[in-house]
Amino acid sequence: MANSPQSRPLLALSLRLLAIVCLSTMAMLVKLGGDHGVHLFEIMFWRQFITVPLILAWLLFHKQLFLLKTPQFGAHIRRAGLGVFGMSLMFGSFLVLPLAEATTLNFTVPLFATLLSMVMLKEHIGLWRWSALAMGFAGVIVITQPGSGHLPALGAALGLGSAFLMALLSIYIKDLNRSDHPLTIVFWFAALGAPLTALSLPFVMTPHDGTTWALLIATGLAGTAAQLLLTLALRFGEVSSVIVMDYTGLIWATLYGALIWNHLPPAATWFGAPLIIGAGLIIIWREHALSRAHTLGVTQP
Repeated sequence: MANSPQSRPLLALSLRLLAIVCLSTMAMLVKLGGDHGVHLFEIMFWRQFITVPLILAWLLFHKQLFLLKTPQFGAHIRRAGLGVFGMSLMFGSFLVLPLAEATTLNFTVPLFATLLSMVMLKEHIGLWRWSALAMGFAGVIVITQPGSGHLPALGAALGLGSAFLMALLSIYIKDLNRSDHPLTIVFWFAALGAPLTALSLPFVMTPHDGTTWALLIATGLAGTAAQLLLTLALRFGEVSSVIVMDYTGLIWATLYGALIWNHLPPAATWFGAPLIIGAGLIIIWREHALSRAHTLGVTQP
């Protein structure tokens, strides 16, 4: 077995930052694809399909095709089905909502992950994390302003639904990580997810011009680059130390929204986003503190 990579925190942070740029760019390309009349399911297909040869090329270049072997193929099938559903909600939120609002709602993943850990894993949730949950969901209410028509109800539901499913997927992926390499998980998600989305192509696929094809290919490339960068970041740093870079996605989403769609987030987003981001940071800090205490054998309330 190969030696574990040396911890390189600055490199890990840089890689995670680049990954968020790629993810934000992918979201922008998804929205542009929708503006060009491409159906959601077709965008999802090309996002998945393009990943497969790129990952294979990566593994061939590094002589690591053995990584495709997995003892949990059934778990990968279940993960692919849940992941495709989650991707449909996420991409749908990009199409319906302004990018900044869709991105901010996606920041609720740590909040849902905390709730799921309590329900599914019977984990004790203390005062710090309960306070973070209250603050985070208060931010959601500020941004969505239920009943006001400030944001499309469908878009808000898609954004929060995708965040919930991403949190649920994190539990599946945590289990898969016990036996499989991260690239194995990425590959099988794409290899199994692409055929699922391909079933819709006879009903939704339409002819495209060169610009639209370029958008679809770029979406797949940006998504694959993001996954590879996320994987590499975790080789050189801990999740608790690099995940803070994820919140820079709001900067890119706001920039893309202003430059391409001439949209700047309203005051409600600027007031609500810090609440959600702050809640996420508190949860990340608390998880890190609890993990460190567990390692040192210290009991914390």
